[in-house]
Amino acid sequence: MDLDFKRKTFIGSNTALVQGSAEESAAFAEIQQGMLRQYQDIFPDKHEARTVVILPSLTFDREILQNIRGALHYEERLLCMLMLLRMPRTRVIYLTSMPVSDVVVDYYLHLLQGITGNHARHRLTMLSCHDLSNRPLSEKILERPRFIQRIKDLITDPSSTHLSCYNITPLEKSIAVQLGIPLFGTDPAMFYLGSKSGARKIFRDCGINLPDGFEDLHRKEDIVNSLVELKRLHPQMRKAVVKMNDGFSGDGNAIYSYPAGTDADAMREEIARTLDAQLKPVASTVSHKLFFGKFNEMGGIVEEFLDGEVKMSPSVQCVIGPTGNIEVASTHDQLLGGDGGQIFLGAIFPADVAYAPALAMEGAKVARALFERGALGRFSIDFISVQQPDESWKNYAIEINLRKGGTTHPYLMLQFLTDGTYHADIGEYHTASGNLRFYFASDNVSNEKFKGLTPDDLIDIAMYHGLMYDGAKQEGVMFNIIGALSEFGKLGLVCIGSTPKRAKAWYDITLAVLDWECEG
Repeated sequence: MDLDFKRKTFIGSNTALVQGSAEESAAFAEIQQGMLRQYQDIFPDKHEARTVVILPSLTFDREILQNIRGALHYEERLLCMLMLLRMPRTRVIYLTSMPVSDVVVDYYLHLLQGITGNHARHRLTMLSCHDLSNRPLSEKILERPRFIQRIKDLITDPSSTHLSCYNITPLEKSIAVQLGIPLFGTDPAMFYLGSKSGARKIFRDCGINLPDGFEDLHRKEDIVNSLVELKRLHPQMRKAVVKMNDGFSGDGNAIYSYPAGTDADAMREEIARTLDAQLKPVASTVSHKLFFGKFNEMGGIVEEFLDGEVKMSPSVQCVIGPTGNIEVASTHDQLLGGDGGQIFLGAIFPADVAYAPALAMEGAKVARALFERGALGRFSIDFISVQQPDESWKNYAIEINLRKGGTTHPYLMLQFLTDGTYHADIGEYHTASGNLRFYFASDNVSNEKFKGLTPDDLIDIAMYHGLMYDGAKQEGVMFNIIGALSEFGKLGLVCIGSTPKRAKAWYDITLAVLDWECEG
């Protein structure tokens, strides 16, 4: 018996193109042409048959990624996209490193309106690599040709199928080519547009305020020179921020505190001498050696640390369509923690109306500039807004996240559940029935006492205490990253209310209930 023939037949006869090759790029460009037709003909019609392959891989630097507790379970953040199953002819293929508990899947399916859980289940396929290693999911998939073939076998019509990713790198590009389906996002060949350095250049081109600073840096000497120049420009400056080009959730940032009383003539020598002592990486597990090594590898920026008695950290989320249509999908006031407020903890939706409409206009400018450079799909822009003495606000753009982010899944859940629209010109979200809705969300709720709670326990507690989202009232709590709860004592919450106060009250009540239930 020809065993070699059997193996080739099982795996499939198509030979994968070499990652990063000209042939792969050409194939990707050709496949991407199908995205335009899908966007025009399939996306607008909820009754059109389609398949969405969801790839929630956090494809970031492995050493940076390991600083996120329960990072593997962040693959659950895009379970919000199971709400696509409310469209009766839509099929979803959801890929993960490890199997997702049936309890968690059932929890999401029960939120579907107008569709039975059984009907949705028949159109959902959950596929797992069964790989617990601390590596991006996309890397695991590419190592498994049989896994890729299994996905291909589930795709009955590639012309009505697309790939939806958390972020897009050469790995996701290779998967799209091997599956023969387009992805809704920017070609990673344009990665620089979403880097910290690239973003600063786009902000300048758009005439948008940004902090003083310098980009395209690599060496320690570059950092020192930039810190010196910033201090000369702003003698009263106390801090500066040093950022890797491809950091995630603030974990690629560090805060530099200027030594007090440094003589101007001796400033360069003093900063060079004290750089390690005065520079503090935001992630406590990132050593100076690792930080500078990654900075040298990725490149990065140095910019002023914006001070102000009252300052906020809003973001704008936009969607760029293949035809160039721009949607300002949402604004948020981000909740930041850590040294200097660099770590993303959660968000309030929508952002304060005092500056949200102005930010939406800035976001649209950036989206247009990105489209002209070839960008596609969902992205966000982070700002710092500083209140001025006359109580007006001055907004500074600080970075572009050319991917989904921490504000993506809360907003998608709200939109799927209420079928509403964000009105960017007035900074308000209206449900399909015209009611205002707000939410308070965090994907970093963490407490050692929560360890040991299983998904079943969480659902029992939520039902008993009336915390579950109520479709009739369009208020309540949605849980996410549930798989991280038992091992890490960590989960995410999206708390929807008819007023900001009610949304925050749902959040506070949920934490109080979990704390009480875990006593003793």
